[in-house]
Amino acid sequence: MQAQLRRANIEQLDLLEPLVAAYHAFENIRSNTAERSSALRQLLINERLGALWLIEVGTDLAGYIALCRGFSIEFNGFDAFVDEFFLLPEFRGQGIGKQVLSEVSVAARDLQINALHLEVARDNLPAQKLYSGHGFEARDKYLLMSLNLQQPYGDNPK
Repeated sequence: MQAQLRRANIEQLDLLEPLVAAYHAFENIRSNTAERSSALRQLLINERLGALWLIEVGTDLAGYIALCRGFSIEFNGFDAFVDEFFLLPEFRGQGIGKQVLSEVSVAARDLQINALHLEVARDNLPAQKLYSGHGFEARDKYLLMSLNLQQPYGDNPK
């Protein structure tokens, strides 16, 4: 099955919001509609922050992928996180994820991004297989750690 990637803009916000809500539910990410909408708006209107693509199969909306841009001394310039990558269940296991990663990697190079990073759930073996098959490597020397600055320091769950 062949997918098409379409760079999203603010006009597609209404298409993206239910997909992001579905992804957050799938990953048990606590968020609300206002927070998701605000984050999407910022990414869609400010290209310096990154890019977001809608994934379409025929006339069906199959999912989305978002890159959020950063800067890395180690990688000699811009890098980006695959912040969110979501395919609706009926589109999984058909080679679409592999195609999307290939096309987004080319687009990232065009955006002068030197490295892509992502995080994947330890128990999501199909996604790990997809990512490693595309050349992503676990950096076992490092542990990704996060501090949620939207909460007071002492209120972060442990």
